[in-house]
Amino acid sequence: MKIGLIYTSTTSELIELVEQEVKKNLGEEATLFSLQDPTILADVREAGFVTAAPAARLIGMYMQAVEAGCDAILNLCSSVGEVADAVQPAARYLGVPIVRVDEEMCREAVRRGSRIAVMATLPTTLTPTANTVRRVAREMGRTVTLVDCLVEGAFGLNPDAFRARMAESAATIAAQADVILLAQGSMAYCEEYLAGLYGKTVLSSPRFGAAALKKALIAKGTIPAEA
Repeated sequence: MKIGLIYTSTTSELIELVEQEVKKNLGEEATLFSLQDPTILADVREAGFVTAAPAARLIGMYMQAVEAGCDAILNLCSSVGEVADAVQPAARYLGVPIVRVDEEMCREAVRRGSRIAVMATLPTTLTPTANTVRRVAREMGRTVTLVDCLVEGAFGLNPDAFRARMAESAATIAAQADVILLAQGSMAYCEEYLAGLYGKTVLSSPRFGAAALKKALIAKGTIPAEA
């Protein structure tokens, strides 16, 4: 079994956590095929939204993974998650599921509460994540209120400084939220820390994305359903 991991930006912490969660769900025998193109996120940040050129490069990485024989693909950038949505008909035709790392996290947030705070270090991540929360809430028949929390100046900080900046920003929205949703996988190591500080449900995407990947592979028939 071969899994395509598609990144537009990475940290060593994110790579370690994603690979750990995927192996936990699929077993140590799973082969991981990673691709990364940081110019995609750079172009999205510059434009303020996903333009055609970076979307095309991202789709090209999906196709590289398909050509390399991957059984499924995990899209690991929330800023470009809607590109993954757009290519789902092609994924079904190719027989290679493309799973968004954040969609099941958004569903869990809606299950847990009606007031959802979305934290991100990039404005380009807030909008697509909020759109996903609204979409899944509609599909689930729920009404939600969203609170945006842009953690300014946090992108690229070292882990300790990043955790401190996250705590400062979370303090401004904790009272308004039932659930705090960490929109970027690179934030995941702050999940337990923020939950302990503010006594809120805090969710990050890698563990949900890995579980959704397993579910997609079961549906495809690549791995057996659990008894």
